[in-house]
Amino acid sequence: MALFQIERRTLLTAPEAWRRVTDWPRHGAYVPLTKITVDPPAPEPVGPGTLVVARTGVGRAAFDDPMEIVHWEPATDDTPGSCRLEKRGSVVLGWAEIEVERWRGGSRVLWREEARVRGLPRLFDGVTGAAGRWFFGRAVSELLRYPA
Repeated sequence: MALFQIERRTLLTAPEAWRRVTDWPRHGAYVPLTKITVDPPAPEPVGPGTLVVARTGVGRAAFDDPMEIVHWEPATDDTPGSCRLEKRGSVVLGWAEIEVERWRGGSRVLWREEARVRGLPRLFDGVTGAAGRWFFGRAVSELLRYPA
């Protein structure tokens, strides 16, 4: 498994940073060839049991990366927020955790993920981790960018 971590600091409040990094459909705008859907769809509340599906690729070369939210505690002005998603698909395995907390007049976002592509030898864990850091780092930075 490839473990990677992304940390970003922003002037956004913790609740606003939380809202942006957990706006799952917007993630697709920053990950190439990917569309994100949520079940149940908005305006239903997001929480444990919600399924977030990233469909990546084109035509027959596309695959789904379904992730179930198993922990959901939104950030407030007074308390940190945390979320855990567990990958439930047949191609990408692992989990992701997001934490958002108040930090020096703004907030700090921490994204940790462990991912493995089924059938890909461990030899490629370094490449998988580097790609995850780059793609998700870019996505988180864009999600936190002004204006929303």
